[in-house]
Amino acid sequence: MFGERLSLARRYAQLLAGPGTERGLLGPREVPRLWDRHLLNCGVLADMVPTNATVCDIGSGAGLPGIVLAIARPDLRITLLEPLLRRAEFLSEVAEELELDGITVVRARAEDHRGSYDVVTARAVAPLSRLARVALGLCRPGGSVLAMKGERAGTELDEARQELDAAGAVEYSIERLGAELLPVPTTVVRVVAGTSRGAASSAKKRRSRRDGSGSARGV
Repeated sequence: MFGERLSLARRYAQLLAGPGTERGLLGPREVPRLWDRHLLNCGVLADMVPTNATVCDIGSGAGLPGIVLAIARPDLRITLLEPLLRRAEFLSEVAEELELDGITVVRARAEDHRGSYDVVTARAVAPLSRLARVALGLCRPGGSVLAMKGERAGTELDEARQELDAAGAVEYSIERLGAELLPVPTTVVRVVAGTSRGAASSAKKRRSRRDGSGSARGV
């Protein structure tokens, strides 16, 4: 997953286990399972991000998945969006120590941030129904939101369909990644932003027909 940058991933794991835990960004019980529950869990997301993409990681916290993506994919330009000072300071320190030139740390709430990105990521930030409008608002036309979710992903998607449609989503699906690497695969809700109101309306009609035919993709 990390190739020749594995040493950076190992150093990041040390920073999470040390300063990250000491500052309360990560619970002490998470240290023994840093790799499978956090680093690898986030790293499998890299295959879903286009080459040379711009990425905004909402509520980046300790840098999951934003810093992991920056380590695995040095071609990406990643904005780590974090409103809390102590977390933003930690993210800046990690980016500097690991010499991750493609990272920009912005201390702000997602609702107040202005930008347009190819991909917007979020991990354990908010229910999809609350996340939908903010995350899609940061996507360029045709961009995508990758929301990392747990076992309630299907329920959250069902509950958020109205908000997703209203925010201009043209496609959404549930993806499960890393089954060959992880004891529990990473579950991601992928939402694609529309290019126009007309595209969103047309896609909504297509989704209605697919839903009626029993599609397992949830799109």
